[in-house]
Amino acid sequence: MSKPLSQKPLSPKPIEIGAYEAKTHLPRILREVAAGQSFTITVRGKPVAELKPTPTRQPMTHKEAVRAMMAYMDRPDRPFISANELKSILDEGRNS
Repeated sequence: MSKPLSQKPLSPKPIEIGAYEAKTHLPRILREVAAGQSFTITVRGKPVAELKPTPTRQPMTHKEAVRAMMAYMDRPDRPFISANELKSILDEGRNS
């Protein structure tokens, strides 16, 4: 890991690094993870953990949210909640 991040191309598969190296170079490794690189951390050559970027999700637009709610309402497997149960849930949330 001697090259600076800006000069290092991303590897399509996780890069294996030892636990000591991960501890020693954690800030730089985290910058590389933020840039899209994945790592497999090993202890005595055996994989013990994966460090990979968190998928980012854009917030829904108003139209997308309405479409998602309508699609959920049309699902035959969604649970049924009566008006009284819904009122009870809402009241409980307000009193908490």
